[in-house]
Formats: sequence, C-alpha cells, structure tokens
Amino acid sequence: MKFFPSFLLALSLLVSSTGAFAQGKPKAKGPATETLQVKTSAVCDMCKARLEKSLAYEKGVQAAILDVPSQVLTVTYRPDKTTPTALRTAVQQTGYDADKQTADARAYDRLPDCCKKTNNVH
Repeated sequence: MKFFPSFLLALSLLVSSTGAFAQGKPKAKGPATETLQVKTSAVCDMCKARLEKSLAYEKGVQAAILDVPSQVLTVTYRPDKTTPTALRTAVQQTGYDADKQTADARAYDRLPDCCKKTNNVH
C-alpha cells in the first residue's frame, strides 16, 4: 500500500514540472516586412521581368513588382535580412537606374536595345 501514495506523489511532480516548462517565454515572430519604392529607368515588359526576377534572388526580398508606366519598383523585404541601399545596388547591378543613382555601366551595356533608356521608341 505504500506504493500508491508514492505513485501519486511522483505523478503530481511530473504534471507540475511539465506545466512549469510550458510557461517559458513565447517565441517572438519574425520582424515585419517593410516596403521600398525605387524609381527606375525601366521602359518595357522585358525590363519588368528582368528586374522582378533579379530581385527575387536577393536575400530578404519577399516580393518585387514593377509598374512600367510609372517606372516605380515596389519591393517588400525583411529589414533584418537586407537594407534599402543593398536593394538599390541590386537594381543598379541589373542595369537600371535606382532613384538618383545611375546604373552599373557594364550591366547597362548588356541590356537588350529595347531596355535602354536612350531608346526613343518608348
């Protein structure tokens, strides 16, 4: 009969200790995303595809959408993974202007003729 009280004591200790572990700190959710709008020199749908694909490979980027008529690239990103400066640099290295910063010359030269801002067709 001594087994039953010691069993109840052990069971109550087990139940109370699992409850104590469950009261730990709640895990913080990841940081919220931020949105950046960059004025680009993109002029056509090929530019749109090129920029959106290029930024999809950037660390921390959740989405990148270019509005061709306004030439504004809207990037949703995680600020703990990247910065606005890094995103503008990625746009420049793709061959397009990013706000007041001009495109990387070598990347710009590799763009198709229709995507160059000096093209008067657009």
